[in-house]
Amino acid sequence: MSNQPHPENSKGNGGYERRDIGAAGVLYFLLGLAVAGLLVYFVVAGLYSYLEKRSEAQQAPVNPLVTNAPADTRRIPKDYPQGAFPNPKLEEDERGQLNGIRLKEEQTLSTYDYIDQKAGTVRIPIDRAMDLVAQRGLPVRAQETTAQPVAPQPQQEKKKGPKK
Repeated sequence: MSNQPHPENSKGNGGYERRDIGAAGVLYFLLGLAVAGLLVYFVVAGLYSYLEKRSEAQQAPVNPLVTNAPADTRRIPKDYPQGAFPNPKLEEDERGQLNGIRLKEEQTLSTYDYIDQKAGTVRIPIDRAMDLVAQRGLPVRAQETTAQPVAPQPQQEKKKGPKK
C-alpha cells in the first residue's frame, strides 16, 4: 500500500486535514478571554460599588433614642441588642424570661414559706392544701342570725300514670 492519495480524492484534502492548528491562535484566544474576564470583573465591581453607595444614601435614619447604632445596619455585631437600646427594655430573651417566670411560679406553688411571719401567715404547697381541704372540708363562715324569711320549698307533684 502506498501513502499517495487516490486519484478520485485528489480534488479535496484527501479525507483529513493536512496541517496542524497554530499555537498563536490558541494564545490569542486565551489572551482575549483573560482581557474579557478582567473587563467583566471591573464592570461588576463598579456596579456593586454604585449600588452600595445608593443603598447607603437611601437607608432610613436610625431611631434618635439609639445612641450607639452601628454605621451599617445591614452588618450587625453579635452583642448589638444588649447595649444598643435605652431602658426600659421590654423583652430581651423571650423564652428565657418565660422559663424564669414558670420556674418561679412552680417554686411558689410547691414550697413552704412565710407570707407574713409576724402575723403567722404561711404558704403551703398546693398539693398539701388540696389534701387538707379534702380531709377537713371547706371553711364555712358563721351564719348571722338576721331575720330572713326562709323560702318554702315547693312540693313535688305526684306523678300521674296513664289512665287505663
